[in-house]
Amino acid sequence: MNNTVIIIFGPTGVGKSKTAIELAKKLDGEIISCDSMQVFSQLNVGTAKVTDEEKQGIVHHLLDVVSPSEEFSVGQYVQLAREKIKDILQRGKQPIVVGGTGLYIKALINNYDFGNAQKDENIREKYKKILEEKGNEYLYNILLKKDENIAKKIHFNDTKKDIRALEIIENNNKILEKNDFNEKINYNYLLFGLFLPREEMYEKINQRTIAMFKNGLVEEVKNLIKSGISEKAQSMQGIGYKEVVLGLKENFSEEEMIKLIQQKTRNYAKRQLTFMRGMENLIWVDAKNSVKEILEVINGNRN
Repeated sequence: MNNTVIIIFGPTGVGKSKTAIELAKKLDGEIISCDSMQVFSQLNVGTAKVTDEEKQGIVHHLLDVVSPSEEFSVGQYVQLAREKIKDILQRGKQPIVVGGTGLYIKALINNYDFGNAQKDENIREKYKKILEEKGNEYLYNILLKKDENIAKKIHFNDTKKDIRALEIIENNNKILEKNDFNEKINYNYLLFGLFLPREEMYEKINQRTIAMFKNGLVEEVKNLIKSGISEKAQSMQGIGYKEVVLGLKENFSEEEMIKLIQQKTRNYAKRQLTFMRGMENLIWVDAKNSVKEILEVINGNRN
């Protein structure tokens, strides 16, 4: 496995972290998180961040990277992740990237940018207002209707890129696509996609949401707000946090908040699976037998 990075991708709640930890124990590996919410410190319960006990002594990277009051971009993630990959490989260990943020994973193995297209502050402000009033999904759906090919290359939560793409499209400029990351990096990758039957996946999501409330999600959100974190902060836009903020403002019952988060998470998992189906070189593995199947691929024994 010289200079090969293992990437474990899958919908929320499918068991990616457990798979990665078991693999790391067998392959002398270290784990690099690929989760756009787990980069924020203090966001533990709602992100299902792996606990010290669950890590089982395996080194984890890119958790708690920035304060919840800060912004964090895909560009920052790629830079940090590549530094960690290089370091782990140089020490003779196995890098295992694990997470469900498709944009981050895609950015590690491909590249696209917006070139030097001209800027238009009026258009940008228009879409910022739409984002503020209607939310991430509404904004992303506008881009999807205007240019489906470009939209599929951008994660719906990457609102900065969504707005930039819409700005360029309205200015009749061209978004440049590049596939030259592999010329700049000196490692290969094996990309694994974990799956479960839909009903099993939904049941795991439902149970995990209930567990989050038992583990103190509402208290976590209250503490974040009390500490001065704006409800409009990037960190507070994640599923779970946004709904609890709304629920506290609108006096929702705990049951109402749970049902809302369950529905939003199921919808997100569907989008993740759609994103996965569009990825090249993805090797599907059964989440219930993932470690065995991944090791078979690595050892060249899979039929």
